[in-house]
Amino acid sequence: MSFQATPTLLHLAVQSLLTDEALAVSGLQDLPMELFPLLFKEAFTQKRFMVLKAMVQVWPFPCLPLGGLMKMKASYLENLQIILDGINILLEQKVHPRSHKLRVLDLRAIHKDFWNVWAGDEAAAGSLEVKHKKKAQDRGERIVAKQSLKVFIDICLKPRALDACMSYLLLWVEGRTGLLGCKKLKISTIALQKIVKVLEMLELDDIEEVEVWCTWKLSTLASFAPYMGQMRNLRKFLLSDVCIPVPISLEEKEKLMDQFTSQFHNLEYLHELSLDSTSFFEGQLDRLLRCLKVPLETLSITDSQLLESDLNSLTQCPGISQLKHLDLSGVTLTNISPKCLRVLLETVAATLKTLNLENCRIMDSQLSALLPALSSCSQLTTFNYVKNPISVALLKRLLCHTARLNHLSLEMYSTPWEIYGGPVAFHHKRLEQLREELRRTVEPLKPTRTVLIRIISSSPFGY
Repeated sequence: MSFQATPTLLHLAVQSLLTDEALAVSGLQDLPMELFPLLFKEAFTQKRFMVLKAMVQVWPFPCLPLGGLMKMKASYLENLQIILDGINILLEQKVHPRSHKLRVLDLRAIHKDFWNVWAGDEAAAGSLEVKHKKKAQDRGERIVAKQSLKVFIDICLKPRALDACMSYLLLWVEGRTGLLGCKKLKISTIALQKIVKVLEMLELDDIEEVEVWCTWKLSTLASFAPYMGQMRNLRKFLLSDVCIPVPISLEEKEKLMDQFTSQFHNLEYLHELSLDSTSFFEGQLDRLLRCLKVPLETLSITDSQLLESDLNSLTQCPGISQLKHLDLSGVTLTNISPKCLRVLLETVAATLKTLNLENCRIMDSQLSALLPALSSCSQLTTFNYVKNPISVALLKRLLCHTARLNHLSLEMYSTPWEIYGGPVAFHHKRLEQLREELRRTVEPLKPTRTVLIRIISSSPFGY
């Protein structure tokens, strides 16, 4: 047996209004602002287009968080068209009534609690939402000084054609400079012409996060760079899988790299930089590091080839003086001097919280030299050392050092290499013995926190 909640008087009033769209539209000017979100939500769900179009024009809040109601899919296209028709009327008005407050049409998939709170959902009506509504209002007030209205959306450019809603929105925006804003931009297509067309519609100052997930040529990256340089509020930049065409002269490579790296001079708010599978930086990392404007909080260089000179450049870079998160997973460090690695850790020891050295192929001799520096990372909370060959003896020494780090809550290692060899049936027994040995090693140190040690039960090194 199923039970259906009894509708509240508020819901009944809204349903009554929607039975006569003309009457509902005529009464919008006298409608209390508290009723607008619920009435809009119901009109949106029931496709009461006359009411939707009229409500947009008298919306009593600075922000209309439409993205909390709809997804950018073909099934919502008609709703979007009607709402943008209402926006058109607002944009064409030379004199706005005093009641006109709408400054932001937000199509991002956030603000879902806004609709629940105003619909009377007590579970969602917390202090966090009150703060959220105030932030939305403040954002609207900041934007009004620049432009009467702005549309915000997160954009993901993929190889396939844009969906119906996004295509319609870009067509609607075309020719209206500064109307479309984007906070998060993801790119997974190599079609530069398509990318540039969208970028030229955006107010690039609004972009805070850019992720590039596709196999670009270095020349494509260089062509994209001038647009990136205009994203002056960029906070996060992720670049993956840029390749170097063969053949290319060293002179041409350096020219293209300079076109890209020089744009970092303009990024005064960048605090997170991720470079994944970007082999063109091998031996050239200093070109980028010397262009960093402010200290980073997060630096990730993964699955890439680096030389010792690159690591030396990193240790001398002022941009890592306040680093909180360092990820070098997949960077082979076997032939890197342990002194270089030690200096790197010492440089970031005061602020570093997470350190990921997974699959760096660090040898015992290198790790042994790193232990004093690792022990000085007093703020460290997470240490990933999986897929590095390590002996039982050194693992015990390492745990003695990390046990003194009061903030450390997670450590991850691979099974020491001595566990392997002989019949597989003995592996589990040896693992149990190892766990007991490690427990006895750490127990006398009386660590003040729980440490999770994940031990891989099969060798990633081919033992």
